[in-house]
Amino acid sequence: MGAQQSIHAGKAKIDVNIDLTHKLCAACMLPPPFSLCLKHPNLFGKSEKLDILWDKGLYDSNLLIAYRRPRPEWLSQQSFVIQHSIAPEIGVHGLPIENFSRSGSGGVNLCRFSAGVDVNEPASSNWSSTTSIKFEHIRPVNDDGRSIIEDLDGFPVTCSGRPHDSMFVLKQESNYAMVNDRSFSQLNFQIEQGIPLLSKWLIFNRFKFVASKGVKLGPTFLVTSLTGGSIVGDMAPYQAFAIGGLNSVRGYGEGAVGSGRSCLIVNNELTIPIRNGLEGAIFMDCGTDLGSSHHVPGNPALRQGKPGSGVGFGYGLRFHSRFGKFRIDYAFNAFQQKTVYFGIGNVTS
Repeated sequence: MGAQQSIHAGKAKIDVNIDLTHKLCAACMLPPPFSLCLKHPNLFGKSEKLDILWDKGLYDSNLLIAYRRPRPEWLSQQSFVIQHSIAPEIGVHGLPIENFSRSGSGGVNLCRFSAGVDVNEPASSNWSSTTSIKFEHIRPVNDDGRSIIEDLDGFPVTCSGRPHDSMFVLKQESNYAMVNDRSFSQLNFQIEQGIPLLSKWLIFNRFKFVASKGVKLGPTFLVTSLTGGSIVGDMAPYQAFAIGGLNSVRGYGEGAVGSGRSCLIVNNELTIPIRNGLEGAIFMDCGTDLGSSHHVPGNPALRQGKPGSGVGFGYGLRFHSRFGKFRIDYAFNAFQQKTVYFGIGNVTS
């Protein structure tokens, strides 16, 4: 829960969202989690838009600055984006605990800086696409914020073997969406290519797709989603596909199923209306690294005893209100360990 306030200064709009959980953190002297949003719709008098977003949690931080120049609708829209973040790397280096239902810190955090350009092409029929080109600088640090080149087991955490990795990445993303009264279909394709402008920079090709289909079956609604991906070329451990967690295989901690150069995940969920705004849900998720974990440098999944494949199932509730969509999931994994997830989305002020 949080408090949001809008401040108008001239033509600039400032949205401040402060998480009220800081009252719970005062005793442990931790900084309060909060969000700050600054928007200017007419920066230089020609409808240029400037957005500054800052999210600060207990253990992570993300700062995003985006500048957009106005262009006619039939032309591609360009955005100049700078981003800096720091967060625990749990998906690959996290340690599975409590029968793989949770992932604890592995002492590796990623400090990321990126700068580049996003180009959004005009939508054509049901398709849309975005092309981006950016420079990325990634520096692993320990829990004290000091640069590291090895994990707790003495294996390298970067591809270059230095305290940081640098890369120049060209990314193409395409989306397809079709919706009617009884069903929907969605496709998302992402291709990233690492370009070696300098000899020490990473060269790789990463591909990922997400395909979803929803069908109305009488009063119920069935949604099936298939996610897959693979990476070839240079690779740091943190670039592996992490399998497990709320948005992957429920019942497992983040990355607790496995982490590999490839992955395949299937999600199935059937929702059943109960009363106005309230739905019940039953679900089953499964995922696998397709036997690719040993191709990740240092093989962190093997060292942490991750199974490489897993199945989770359970049930939950969905509540739709004018404040957003609330959800709760009660999941079981293959080791009969139970996990409860809470979530909220599409919040409006």
